[in-house]
Amino acid sequence: QVQLVESGGGLVLTGGSLRLSCQVSGDTLTNYGMGWFRQAPGKDRVLVAGSGGSTYHADSVKGRFTVSRDIAKNTVYLQMNSLKSEDTAVYYCAARSGGGIPLAIFQWNYWGQGTQVTVSS
Repeated sequence: QVQLVESGGGLVLTGGSLRLSCQVSGDTLTNYGMGWFRQAPGKDRVLVAGSGGSTYHADSVKGRFTVSRDIAKNTVYLQMNSLKSEDTAVYYCAARSGGGIPLAIFQWNYWGQGTQVTVSS
């Protein structure tokens, strides 16, 4: 059974940086498309970045966030720079068997527990 565990969230000032980690266990990372979603209060859960056959970054984070993989550590990262208050949300790691990075959340097979990111002035 594949398990995903996120870490690295916290409280940061506007303009600051955080790096989120998603540790994968139960299978090798290379068998999956990996995604980062976020859900702000009162909002839907949306895809912000993904890594499969290619990489994806939503327009709202492009140029500020970068998704990457460390195959040896079986870990995917989300480097978040130039953080804004609008980035405040619970961030979730997700995995999809066979790869790909679809936008729809029902297409994803495995989910982490989420980690809170709060950006304040």
